[in-house]
Amino acid sequence: MRVRECLPTLAPTMHFLLINDDGLHAPGLAALEQATARLPAATWTVVAPAVEQSQCGHRVTTREAIAVTQHAGHRYAVEGTPADCVRIALFALGLRPDFVISGVNAGGNMGQDLPISGTVAGAREAAFHGIPAAAFSHYLIRDLALDWPRVSAWTHEMLAELLARPLADGEFWNVNYPHLAAGPLAMPARIPCHPCRAPLNVAYETTRLDAHLTSHRYTATYAARPVEAGSDVAVCFAGDIAVSRLRI
Repeated sequence: MRVRECLPTLAPTMHFLLINDDGLHAPGLAALEQATARLPAATWTVVAPAVEQSQCGHRVTTREAIAVTQHAGHRYAVEGTPADCVRIALFALGLRPDFVISGVNAGGNMGQDLPISGTVAGAREAAFHGIPAAAFSHYLIRDLALDWPRVSAWTHEMLAELLARPLADGEFWNVNYPHLAAGPLAMPARIPCHPCRAPLNVAYETTRLDAHLTSHRYTATYAARPVEAGSDVAVCFAGDIAVSRLRI
């Protein structure tokens, strides 16, 4: 089923489908709702996982029933993944959004994160059905406070910019914010870039439990990942906003 070929010039009224992978009550989703509310003549429906579904990739549920709980204010909690949320919205709830927005994720989604990320999968699933979409994520630095009101303001500005740039059928945006000190701050530069090709650094701490059994705990540090010049990782780690136009 092809719902929409591409986004036309910003329409007088638009309906947005908001999803994420951090769950219905995540602060990033609240920031996204606030950003959407500031768009002119915007309406929206939230269809989000009932619980956190981080790093679930593009997994979908096809062999068991998916429970959906309706909350006040056009909000639905789905016992499934972000990709499930898009499918439920389109084919069970009968929604016909003009644009799908996924996020704002607490954590970056760049380079090799893309196939792993539930946030990106939600936008990708929308693009498969011909609906323009954008995924928003926020890189995190340990022990540095995250300024969610500022994230909301940045997301409002980013949406206004991206909605004025039509996507071809099958395309979607992936946006990653840098983690900067909280407080009043001018919006960083928005830099077009490609996903980093360098693989994530991978390391495990190994514990031998008996003669035949070992346990391996992932210990690699996200911030120590390789940085490829001109990539989303390079842009975001340098303190700017990484904006990638991706295609399914």
